[in-house]
Amino acid sequence: MSENSKPGVWEGFKSFLMRGNVIDLAVAVVIGAAFTNIVNAVVKGVINPLVGAFGTQDLDKYSYCLQSPCVPASGGKEAEGIQIMWGTVLSAALTFLITAAVVYFLMVLPMSRYLSRLAARREAKYGAPEVPVSELDVLKDIRDELVAARIARGESAPNGPAAPGATAWQPPQEPGTPEGPTGKQGPTKS
Repeated sequence: MSENSKPGVWEGFKSFLMRGNVIDLAVAVVIGAAFTNIVNAVVKGVINPLVGAFGTQDLDKYSYCLQSPCVPASGGKEAEGIQIMWGTVLSAALTFLITAAVVYFLMVLPMSRYLSRLAARREAKYGAPEVPVSELDVLKDIRDELVAARIARGESAPNGPAAPGATAWQPPQEPGTPEGPTGKQGPTKS
């Protein structure tokens, strides 16, 4: 293949960008980034106060001390010790679950329902899409039907085993004549 017939790097990159998936992905990232602020506000403004009704005010304050002494310093930071901040992980998991649920129910589910209705309308309007059939498939089907018809008549299939009680294969005879299309005497049964 010559160098001139290959698409250039920039042409390939341009076709990749213009396929539609990259643009959809970019829109999703921008919307997701903006939506994360809303979800974080819901978690910090609604979920954390509900958790605070049963304990501390913020999920971020829940932790487990691995090595003592875990003494809080001024400003809420740990001065000593090693802690596992499982409250922070729980808060992030809640944020993710809320984001995923909202994205699924407000964007993915309606879009999939719309696309399925659109496909049903297209199918009703234009019919089911036709499956292309190759010449080879048609010829194979004709061959299989001819072989099945020969075997059903008690003749042997060409290059195959003879049916029980059948003689060697001969061309079919024309109706009403004892000779076949070649002018020779056809098979006789005794």
